[in-house]
Amino acid sequence: MSDTPEITLHGAARTVTGSCMELRVGKSRMLIDCGLFQGSRTLEALNAETFGFDAARLDAVIVTHAHIDHSGLLPRLAREGYTGPLWCTAPTRDLLGCMLPDAGRIQESETERRNRRADRADEPQAEPIYTEEDAKQACALARPVALEQWFEPMPGVRARLWNAGHILGSASVEIEAGGTRLLFSGDIGPEHKAFHPDPEAPQNFDHVICESTYGNRSREHVMIDERRRLLLAEIKAAMTRGGNLVIPVFALERTQELLLDVAMLINTGQLPHTQVFIDSPLASKTTGVFARHAAELEDMGSGEIFRHAAFHYVGSASQSMRLNSVSGAIIMAASGMCESGRVRHHLRHNLGRRDSTVLFVGFQAVGTLGRTIMDGAARVRISGHDVAVRAQIRRLDSYSAHADQTDILRWINDRRPIVGSIFLTHGEADAMESLRRLLQQEDAAASIITPELGERYALPPRAKARRLSCGRMDMESVVGRDWQNAYADFAVNLKRELSEIESAAARREAVERMRAVLQSYKANRMSRKTRHKL
Repeated sequence: MSDTPEITLHGAARTVTGSCMELRVGKSRMLIDCGLFQGSRTLEALNAETFGFDAARLDAVIVTHAHIDHSGLLPRLAREGYTGPLWCTAPTRDLLGCMLPDAGRIQESETERRNRRADRADEPQAEPIYTEEDAKQACALARPVALEQWFEPMPGVRARLWNAGHILGSASVEIEAGGTRLLFSGDIGPEHKAFHPDPEAPQNFDHVICESTYGNRSREHVMIDERRRLLLAEIKAAMTRGGNLVIPVFALERTQELLLDVAMLINTGQLPHTQVFIDSPLASKTTGVFARHAAELEDMGSGEIFRHAAFHYVGSASQSMRLNSVSGAIIMAASGMCESGRVRHHLRHNLGRRDSTVLFVGFQAVGTLGRTIMDGAARVRISGHDVAVRAQIRRLDSYSAHADQTDILRWINDRRPIVGSIFLTHGEADAMESLRRLLQQEDAAASIITPELGERYALPPRAKARRLSCGRMDMESVVGRDWQNAYADFAVNLKRELSEIESAAARREAVERMRAVLQSYKANRMSRKTRHKL
């Protein structure tokens, strides 16, 4: 068997989430990340599909960072027989100890909640893809390694981690195997990000696998003081309206950045003492990890930050419910894309209020509730409830933990020469295509590849990658908005649109025509089945 490394993309290929790349060298095999797909229900269904590899036969896993789209399937990996090490930085190990058990509890509670829903009473009982206990089993496998220190994750392969500047503990992964030098970017942070130094890594690679989340966008780069001024303006405007300011947050990093800025604004007298509720037990735990690693963080300034008197960490569900009666407060709640967690509860109670504000401070993937709201939906469906959107919808781009197009191009240029191929991953189609064209114009590598899910490539030294097998043919129907997004939009607006028809008779006729369309699809399906049997 050849020792030329081979890579298979099991996730984050032409979509942002689900990071999972398998590297084979001879008879050895390892993963770089094993994350959850997040987005539409169709995309999330991939989380329950059979792995494209045998978990029990893996020799190693390297985890670039603790975000769930990079680590959220590690418990399922352990459940299916993986017992090897999870190599990562020490902060990532500590964060996984918070993130993964919480993800297991969410899997269990979300499954239980869906099974109880009246509109699912006639459906088979669902099972969680993994449990909290599976997550604890995965956490026990974590093996911390220092940045820039060589280690051997499996025979014939050596690796070292480099600061990626994305979140606490995040790393890019350098690998030498079979005479080939590889670099996996992980998620790259922007320049001058709070808490962390700028991303670092060596030069002169055969192949680079690079994220492209913001590959089609260049944000205005703002320093921390300007970012705080922008946040201050949003908070003051929201408080003037009299309602709540709801901020969907990622429990890891985004919450802590916001707490840093709000504390600094209060400590310097720019913002009056404002009640801030952090309604995410996970955010509370990860903030504790940040506090333990405070000596490693930049931009902390002086004065109390994470334990500020204005901050109230909400624990129980009953405490969360009591926030329904609050006005004039800042409520930070997970999840950042509004797909799960307590933020959905707060959106149900605040989206319909004209005096409330929802402020998005992070990436919203296509097909998520957050993206639907941000794109201007007049009504949305949340946990079986139709909710009108009357609140002010605002957005701040200056908190992104991801490099933008300019940052990515600079990062890749600093890695040159790249004599083989650049693989663009972790991006939606338009982001990857925009970045691919720019890299081709700059002759950044011998080839620029935007791989599909399931594709396998050989990674020879000093030559471009060779495709060995094709990927899945159904990804166009999986990525982006799916039929369930379309159904939710249709359902929440149906009654209003019917009421706008001029007469009761005409409205009844419209309903009958819609029913006839559905019945025709059913009849055609039965006809095809009959012909197939014959």
